[in-house]
Formats: sequence, structure tokens, C-alpha cells
Amino acid sequence: MMFLLEIFQDGFFAAIAAVGFSAIAHPPRAAYKYCALIAAVGHGIRFMLMEYGMHIIAAAFAASLSVGMLAILFAPRVKCPPETFSFPSLLPMIPGIYAYRAVQALVLCLMQSEKVFFNHYLYLLAYNGLTATIIILGMVVGVTIPIFLFKRLSFSATKG
Repeated sequence: MMFLLEIFQDGFFAAIAAVGFSAIAHPPRAAYKYCALIAAVGHGIRFMLMEYGMHIIAAAFAASLSVGMLAILFAPRVKCPPETFSFPSLLPMIPGIYAYRAVQALVLCLMQSEKVFFNHYLYLLAYNGLTATIIILGMVVGVTIPIFLFKRLSFSATKG
């Protein structure tokens, strides 16, 4: 029961963030609820997969696939491109902690004069920077795969 509550809590906060990110692009009002739903489902999937032992890279890729699929399904309802829903829904999944740790390691790396500490911070920079980059790359590829697989459906979403 607690695990379900954690998934819903994770999805709820992702939905709030997605609505905030989507407000920047000024989509139609009907698009906000779909952005929130897609972000909640995608973030919940990533959270659940990570809780069951999957690495964050694979979990983010799988979650971005689901975000792409849901965006294509909901796009004809609002007559918006699927990207209107998918990109704001992905933004809460950006691995901020890895990017922050990479920048922190870069600063600490540049401040070191001893080789041992320099190598340690260089390792942390490489690990966190590569992890953040690969997660973002995986999310981009994962969200675009459904658009290319269902090209006709995704490109005809704005037609009446």
C-alpha cells in the first residue's frame, strides 16, 4: 500500500512540474490535463522500474517510450502535435542530480593541485556527466521512436 502511495506521490509532483513546463509554450487549455497525466504516468513508470532494480538509464528510456505513445494517443483529442504533450512531460525526468554532481566535480577538479584528488574528481565528473548525457539521449530517442513508428497518426493529429 505504501508503494502505491509513493508512485502516486511521484506522479503527482511530476504532473505539477509538467503543467508548469507546458505553460511556457502556451498550448490550448485542454492540453494541460493531458500533459499532467502523461507526465504522471511516465514518471511513475520510471519510479516503479527503478524501485524494482532497473538502472536509471533503462528506466528513463522505457518511461520515455510510454510518454511518446501516450502523447500520440492524446494528440488527436486536442488537435495538437504530440510534441506539445511529450516534451513538457519529459522535463520532470531530466536527471538534475547527475548534472549538478558533474558540474560540482568539474569545479572541484579544477581546484585540486594533488593528482590523487584531481583523478578522483575527474572520475566523478566523467561518471555523472556521462550518466546525465546518456539518460537525456535515451529519453530523446525513446520519445521519438513512437512518433516514427506511428508516423501517419502522429502527423495527422492536427487535422480536423
